[in-house]
Amino acid sequence: MTSDQSTANPQPWYAGVTRYQWLILIIASAGWIFDVYEGQIFNITSHQLLQSVLGTNDPHAISFWNDVFLGVFLLGGATGGLLFGMMADYWGRKPTMVATILMYSIFSGLTFFAHSLWHIGVLRFLVAMGTGGEWAVAASLVAEVFPAHARTHASGIFHATSVSGTWIATATGLIVASQWRYAYLFGILPALLVAWVMASVKEPPRWQKAAEEAPAQAGSLRELLGDPRWRKRALLGMLLAAIGLGNYWAVHVAGQSLAVNMLVKNGVKLSVALEKGKWAYGFVETVGGLAGLLCFGPLCARIGRKPAFFWSYLAAFLIVPVTCYLPQTFRQLLFIFPIFGFLTLGMHAGYAIYFPELFPTRLRATGTGFCFNVGRVAAASMLVFSGWLKNQLELHLAITLLGCFFLLGLVVVHYLPETKGQPLPE
Repeated sequence: MTSDQSTANPQPWYAGVTRYQWLILIIASAGWIFDVYEGQIFNITSHQLLQSVLGTNDPHAISFWNDVFLGVFLLGGATGGLLFGMMADYWGRKPTMVATILMYSIFSGLTFFAHSLWHIGVLRFLVAMGTGGEWAVAASLVAEVFPAHARTHASGIFHATSVSGTWIATATGLIVASQWRYAYLFGILPALLVAWVMASVKEPPRWQKAAEEAPAQAGSLRELLGDPRWRKRALLGMLLAAIGLGNYWAVHVAGQSLAVNMLVKNGVKLSVALEKGKWAYGFVETVGGLAGLLCFGPLCARIGRKPAFFWSYLAAFLIVPVTCYLPQTFRQLLFIFPIFGFLTLGMHAGYAIYFPELFPTRLRATGTGFCFNVGRVAAASMLVFSGWLKNQLELHLAITLLGCFFLLGLVVVHYLPETKGQPLPE
């Protein structure tokens, strides 16, 4: 039993969950898995991609453009999250999910034909629009379909499946090696999900009722930011996400750079170090990340949303310098990577749990998309700063300093409401 359940109901959280509700979780998770694949495949293949497009192996140029394109991706996610979040509240969850999956699939496949920096930039922006929108719709759909006693765990599991996207991207990157174009061509496969979504998904009764009662207010960005209740939650939620997302790309993903850096210093050839770095980050570190994501839902149910975020951000801050400076060999680094992944990734499951609980049905996808994806705008600016800092300072010191941003999360969460045990706003 969790603290989100009544003490009179000692049954496990999944008791009473219907086949249709499990189906929604599977479909939403499948879309999210490939959503993450589209983001991670660039991280996994960026060195070979940029080396090919730039025509140089200059590490500073590659590092700079890597962070620029990650910033472009976050900006695209913010744009898509806002646009498709509003569409999902106004037009419905089902058609919007279809549109987002098609968008990120098609433009990922077109990356196969990219031959210049502006091609990459435009396509990454458009892919990100689809991925940003898909998350907001899927997170809202899971929250609305599952019963209250199972919502926290289901939403946590939904977000945790993102790790499968990282694993698929890592495996694909290792298989294609320097032939990076085929990794993006593979990204068109999620378009096949559309038929499943169209055949299986029904609009939640909550959304149907809200659309009938106040159709003009559904998906209204003006109401979201004009009403003091929702504006405060949207802005603080956006800051909470920005801190986690910025540090995800600047710190968590930098585990791959730490691995490559250590291997090269130990005399390993760069081409070999790059492949081992993919494996160390994509599998070893991400195993810990999966455990952290899966644990965050039960933690939220047990102690509440705010305490779970508080202790997670604090632990993430503490583990960064330990990971940067304690390991002296590659084997030692591999030993600490799962802990690093657990503590720097786990709080991300909280976004799928918490953000849909902050807003009424008519604004749920809009507010959820605003928090998660506008947070990417601030995270994008941090990526530009991260790229600059890593070129100015020694890598380990730069990552340690970037990890200090986790402390801002302790301040932000203080001003947000606790939603544990409360029904979804209507």
